[in-house]
Amino acid sequence: MAKGDLLIIGGNEDKKNKKTILSRFSALCKNRQGPIGILTTASGYPEEVGSEYYQLFQALHGTTPLFFHLDSREKAEDPALPEQLSSLSGLFMTGGDQLRLTSILGGTTFYKHLFQEWKGGLTIGGTSAGAAVMSRLMIISSKLFEKEDVSVLEMGSGFGFLEDVIIDQHFSQRDRFSRLMRAIALNPQIIGIGIDENTAIWVHNGGNQFEVIGEYNVSIFDGKTSTYIDVAENKGNMTISDIRFHTLGAGAVFDLHKRELINT
Repeated sequence: MAKGDLLIIGGNEDKKNKKTILSRFSALCKNRQGPIGILTTASGYPEEVGSEYYQLFQALHGTTPLFFHLDSREKAEDPALPEQLSSLSGLFMTGGDQLRLTSILGGTTFYKHLFQEWKGGLTIGGTSAGAAVMSRLMIISSKLFEKEDVSVLEMGSGFGFLEDVIIDQHFSQRDRFSRLMRAIALNPQIIGIGIDENTAIWVHNGGNQFEVIGEYNVSIFDGKTSTYIDVAENKGNMTISDIRFHTLGAGAVFDLHKRELINT
């Protein structure tokens, strides 16, 4: 079954200098004819955010981008959307709030046809919230209530382009090691992928492997072979033994099926 490539960005990608990551996305989109679509649903400032990517992709890709300013489920059911999606070479999801993406778009005409187009080879990119939503299971938020010494990790359903994976973004810059570790402790059968800012993973080969692109690192947590996990309910502490951990830099290739590094 054909599946389009995914470019999953940890946020705050370079938009002014080399534009390495956005240039890669634009190049991947040239495998299909048509413009790049820009989905701004996650953002509270869709016009402002969309305008910046519009100018970037127009210059990098050489086509006039198509906006998808979908801020309600009613708009996401527009019968004109399937034809618009089928005309695209790629779709880019901006940052913001990943819960807006799933609550507004989940199960709608837009989502159903986007998934269908992706299965047919459409390239999809996403940054920050647009990265978090790529997996079947996603992190919505985490909060530590200091007075009660209670840590709450909120998770929900993403768009499902990747199975058996959780994506976390702004990883090193926002010190999200503990929250991704907790997510894996609660779901040890899946792989946690923490992506730093101005860093991305290019998922290809039918979703079986990815290559790291960009300035910093990607952290991998694999709890499948763990021998002991004890996560205190609604507490900040946890005990985990024998989780496999990888730190990958630019150019490294990871096999998601075999769960191992296959190239450096």
